[in-house]
Amino acid sequence: MQLDFNGKKALVRVDFNVPLDKEYHITDDTRIRAAVPTIKHILNHGGAAILMSHLGRPLKKLKEDGSIDREKFTLQHVVPHLSELLGVNVQFCDETVGEKAERIAAALKPGEVLLLENTRFEAGETKGDENLAKKMAALGDVYVNDAFGTAHREHASTATIARFFGEGAKTFGFLMEAEIKNAERVLHNPERPLTAIIGGAKVSDKILLLERLIDFVDNLLIGGGMAYTFLKAQGGEVGKSLVEEDRLDLALELLDKAKRKGVKLLLPEDSIIADDFANTAQSSLANSKAIPEGWMGLDIGEQARKDFREVVFNSKTILWNGPMGVFEMPKFAEGTKMIAESVAQATSKGAFSLVGGGDSVAAVNQLGLADKVSYVSTGGGAMLEFLEGKELPGIRSVRQ
Repeated sequence: MQLDFNGKKALVRVDFNVPLDKEYHITDDTRIRAAVPTIKHILNHGGAAILMSHLGRPLKKLKEDGSIDREKFTLQHVVPHLSELLGVNVQFCDETVGEKAERIAAALKPGEVLLLENTRFEAGETKGDENLAKKMAALGDVYVNDAFGTAHREHASTATIARFFGEGAKTFGFLMEAEIKNAERVLHNPERPLTAIIGGAKVSDKILLLERLIDFVDNLLIGGGMAYTFLKAQGGEVGKSLVEEDRLDLALELLDKAKRKGVKLLLPEDSIIADDFANTAQSSLANSKAIPEGWMGLDIGEQARKDFREVVFNSKTILWNGPMGVFEMPKFAEGTKMIAESVAQATSKGAFSLVGGGDSVAAVNQLGLADKVSYVSTGGGAMLEFLEGKELPGIRSVRQ
């Protein structure tokens, strides 16, 4: 962050889209903590911080009378915890733009912090509305985008707003800089062998990522529900495992492309199978291409874990996105746990590891391994699109 913040009001787009329980207590503050260094830097260099964020999808989940559920989606829920983390009494404005927001912002003194109301209470936010962005921009002197989790959205507060700040008046925050630097290290400057571990339910969610990875990785390990589309495409019997029938030809094309490029593509040799999609289901171990009728693969098996672990241990750069099984059910979480532990062990031996995607991040957090891997990304969809090679609107708009 090269900007001079002294005596300036910095408009900072953060990502405080955090999970809340029924009493509106924060259940995971990772994203809030990730923004603290940027905010503190601004305050320590003589600036004031005006924070903008979204929380949930309030306009998609209206109350029965058609109005916004302000009690559920207000950012006021994060104010006490944010104040505690910053050691500053954070002020809150119950509107995003308007006379009140302008008045409070104008009165803000160096060292003070103001959090504006949920940007998605404004209909123009998700449409990238120029008038809304102009009103937001008028509240501050400089603009800082530190919300990597929303960098793939062309929204008013993440992309359009940057047009109203010239060169030398807009920058990335520390979190955004770190996300870009670590992703670019995997994409452009990896130490080899480079291994990508990709899981999750559907091939269709990660087609572009898989196609892109095959162009530059040495090893590609595929687990999770998506593996069964590949296994069936190869002629395997997969019972009632999740299969995208309309993606079987694509799976064969990807397997063929990997072969042509000399990429070692590993599918799970065996699977933990169950007779129902439930933690209480009967379970057994089976060859992944010989799953009985009425049974489904819900985790990678013992041989698959050994195979995957061996590749991970011999890697110098590791990218992990997506679980190996139904991670939310303890009975089918072992494969994902093994990957998390293996990635951490490989990292301790000198490998560089980047973990992204909700369940992968949840796994390293739950196992207390977040500080044992090189970098944990805060942006699931944004990281996916970045790795797919797309130019993200939230990054492009600041660089222009």
